[in-house]
Amino acid sequence: FLLRDGLRAEAEWRARAVARRPAWPRKMMASGLTGIGVALAAWSGDGGIIGAALYGLAASGLHVAAFGIDPMSDKRIEGVDDHQQDRVAKVVDEAESYLAQMREAVSALRDRRLDERVTAFQARAREMIRTVERDPRDLTQARRYLGVYLMGARDASVKFADLWSRNRDSAARAEYESLLTDLDANFAARTETMLLSDRTDMDIEIRVLRDRLAREGVVAKSEEGNE
Repeated sequence: FLLRDGLRAEAEWRARAVARRPAWPRKMMASGLTGIGVALAAWSGDGGIIGAALYGLAASGLHVAAFGIDPMSDKRIEGVDDHQQDRVAKVVDEAESYLAQMREAVSALRDRRLDERVTAFQARAREMIRTVERDPRDLTQARRYLGVYLMGARDASVKFADLWSRNRDSAARAEYESLLTDLDANFAARTETMLLSDRTDMDIEIRVLRDRLAREGVVAKSEEGNE
């Protein structure tokens, strides 16, 4: 389970633009335990301590060669201060936790249609997450969505899953699916607004830069005329 969790944590780390390194080096711990297990097995046989140790080291080395080591550093974006990136990482970690709990609650029902609806909403929410990771300035606009709204979606999913597993309340299901539709639409609209805001900021920066270049050009021409 250490290796499985380590591989999952590494995949999540690689998928994100801003990410903290895993709190525990699970893959390296799995390599160490594999080596210890092989060494103990070899020692209980005909081999001596040195032979057992060599077998254990070889097993650990092969494990590392096959699966690698855990990410050892945080992922950050150049040009953004550490404090802002830490804030983004904290909000993203919280949002991913809510999404995982939401998925866990609904997947326990073994309902393919609901699984697909929740998966689609997760993809929509992660579009916003990736947008914030690419430009932490969007965090102010997204914080309520990635915090309060996702927490509410998680709570609603847990309550619906409990209710549906007990009495198959069709009205409750319709209301829950309607909630997913509303959430998807609102997250999509907010993400689009954030992207448009980023485009506006870029257009302003381009205009300012062009104005400066134009002024520099005028200065250059006047300097040539004086010569």
